[in-house]
Amino acid sequence: MITVGTALAAAGGEGESPSVLAVPLDEFILGIVAFFIVFFALWKLVLPKIEQTLKDRTDAIEGGIERAAKAEAEAKAMMAQYKEQIANAHEEAANIRAKAEADAKVIVDQAKQQAEAERSAIAQRGEAQLAAERTQTVAALRQDVGGLAVDLAGRIVGETLSDDARARGVVDRFIADLEASSAGDNS
Repeated sequence: MITVGTALAAAGGEGESPSVLAVPLDEFILGIVAFFIVFFALWKLVLPKIEQTLKDRTDAIEGGIERAAKAEAEAKAMMAQYKEQIANAHEEAANIRAKAEADAKVIVDQAKQQAEAERSAIAQRGEAQLAAERTQTVAALRQDVGGLAVDLAGRIVGETLSDDARARGVVDRFIADLEASSAGDNS
């Protein structure tokens, strides 16, 4: 209808001014055909590419999320593994410390035993040396005391006692009596 009014106005029928919004029919049909051609071209050519791009982007985003989740799971697994390794290292360090303490205790005990053995050996050597010196001292004293006793007995009796065996017997008896009397005083 608009086109009819436009045609009449162009023919010079009425004196009305043409409408600015009125579209000629041939342009309208041509516009609709061009619209459908462009729509069909976009629908067949561009829309699949857009859908493919959207699908690729969705896959990339979902894949990125999956990769991030997988990386997070791997990081958590590595963290758990590191924590386990650290716990094992702490346990191993505690075992090493305990072993070192036990070894130190064994070494100290061995050193004490060795020192005790050395002390005992030194004491035995000292006792043996004292016994040897005592024996030498007793022998020297017997000889000196025996000589003095024989000399004194000779002066008392007025005779010299030259018989060594007899003199030794007298001296030994005298020393035995002295030892017996000193042992009786100590008891």
